[in-house]
Amino acid sequence: MVARQPEDQTMPTIANRPHPVVPKRAHYDAIIVGARCAGASTALLLARAGLKVLAIDRRPYGSDTLSTHALMRPAVRQLSRWGLLEPLLRAGTPLIEATTFHYGDEEITIPLNAGPDLPGLIAPRRTVLDRILVDAARKAGAEFLHDMAVGDLFADTRGRVRGVEIRVAGRAALRASAGIVIGADGIGSLVAKCCDAQVLRSGTVSAAHVYGYAPVEPGAGYHWYFRDGIAGSLIPTNDGQACIVASVPTKLFDQRFRLGHGPARMEVLGALSPALAEQADRAPKDVRLQAFRGVPGYIRQAHGPGWALVGDAGFFRDPITSHGISDALRDAASLARAILDGSERAFAAWQQERDLFANQILDTTDAVAGFDWTLADIGERHRRFSAVMKAEVQALAAQPMPIRSASPSTGRPTPYRTPANQDGPQATGGASGASNLYRNGTEARP
Repeated sequence: MVARQPEDQTMPTIANRPHPVVPKRAHYDAIIVGARCAGASTALLLARAGLKVLAIDRRPYGSDTLSTHALMRPAVRQLSRWGLLEPLLRAGTPLIEATTFHYGDEEITIPLNAGPDLPGLIAPRRTVLDRILVDAARKAGAEFLHDMAVGDLFADTRGRVRGVEIRVAGRAALRASAGIVIGADGIGSLVAKCCDAQVLRSGTVSAAHVYGYAPVEPGAGYHWYFRDGIAGSLIPTNDGQACIVASVPTKLFDQRFRLGHGPARMEVLGALSPALAEQADRAPKDVRLQAFRGVPGYIRQAHGPGWALVGDAGFFRDPITSHGISDALRDAASLARAILDGSERAFAAWQQERDLFANQILDTTDAVAGFDWTLADIGERHRRFSAVMKAEVQALAAQPMPIRSASPSTGRPTPYRTPANQDGPQATGGASGASNLYRNGTEARP
């Protein structure tokens, strides 16, 4: 979720099916800016609870994006719980049954203890995962606008966010109001900028990653490689391909990768493991590599009057621990519960829960991404990260699905009420007194 690459033209023609080009409504219970993992998951859960939801993404439906793909236990359990694990497996996503850590010349293979909700791990291409999430949300009643950008938010006279301005080619900007506007628009989040979301904590390190794909034999597991000052990974994904990543400190990336990503990447992979370099060399010679130079992690303020952040917009950690999608799915479910509850207490509890995990994950990720470890202690850092994930899985298992509360008298869902952080009179598109929060030509990022 940290970068983008062109749409995969080999995907089925479903990507070209017609979709609405303007909102169907003037007002929604929730508008989500960004429709990748975090945004589509939030839309799915809110729509399943009966809310009127609009998600907007500047990229085409089904387009690809740069990703490590690897889903950890928390993400797989969430997808299984939502009924989406089987569709992902039917789409040809390989089941990962073991993880191997390569510490220098030492190999430690850890078989997965499979269970009913966790038959294995998966690493779906984003053309597969994001489509399945969007399609499930559409089936639940959510509305999506792709190839469209949010240019601004608008607020009432008290500064509470009331909706978005949508850029439409050849037309004046359209306004749609909402009970809450959710930023799922990544590192450069427009929603975070518009709302002046404060950075609660900044990480201390950054690492760079160069990604490429190569054919892999069926049945391969996750492989994580570490030698002093460098790291790499082999992650089997769809279509018989593996995502092969070379990871280095950002400073080293700036020094050694300036003259070309390809040779420098192969040098790093060869130093990690000749077998890994040989695997990467099986890729077509014209394969396109993608690079992420890295930025330090951060935890941003999670919500404010009429707005909230989810996914990388609210919490970013280095991709080296492959936990970004897990964070996105976990926080989407927690945010959905807070929105459905609607109380200030629920929003405060959501941010507290998010920050509890985010701080631990940022700590343990930075401990790996800092490259200040030796082969003698990197294993202990991974064990600390695994302990955090174990606690995360246990917490997720204890949480209820996001649903609307039922009336004690009828047993039916109570009418949806606007969240407490949006308790003033509604401002509609073009309403007097509504004002733009932010305008500098910045487009929302998926």
